[in-house]
Amino acid sequence: RRVKTRKEEKPFSTEKLHYNESKDCFYCPTGQLMHRIGERRKRSENNYERLLVQYQAQNCEECSINGVCHNQKSNRIIEVSHIGNYLRKKAKDKLESETGIYYRKKRCADVEPVFANVKHNKNFKRFLLRGIEKVTVEIGLVTMAHNLSKWATISA
Repeated sequence: RRVKTRKEEKPFSTEKLHYNESKDCFYCPTGQLMHRIGERRKRSENNYERLLVQYQAQNCEECSINGVCHNQKSNRIIEVSHIGNYLRKKAKDKLESETGIYYRKKRCADVEPVFANVKHNKNFKRFLLRGIEKVTVEIGLVTMAHNLSKWATISA
């Protein structure tokens, strides 16, 4: 059984609109052309800058699904990060490939028990130090302790 995500619950979301790459335009759910009107740069909290391209529909007032498709007062405007969409698609294709499925299945047996052991058996639930350098040293000590205890059990 698949769990519904937020994107599936919104039938008029930007991700579900058709994009025509050759004309650089989107089509709204009723087939109306959404032209490119500009672009802007946006910075995230971790200082990552991305380019958002803006597209606007031309005539939402006379549309049959006006008010259902969007809740803006004028014509619908969407912002799209083409680079972000490309990277998401690339990651999704990698995860859904045969190799990706193989490694995802292995993750439960390879990685998760390590975290469980460190958190539960070693009682390491939070860092004591602050700052990237100190946290790096602290996690290094924790992983060395984990690897030494594994090595001691194997060689004994």
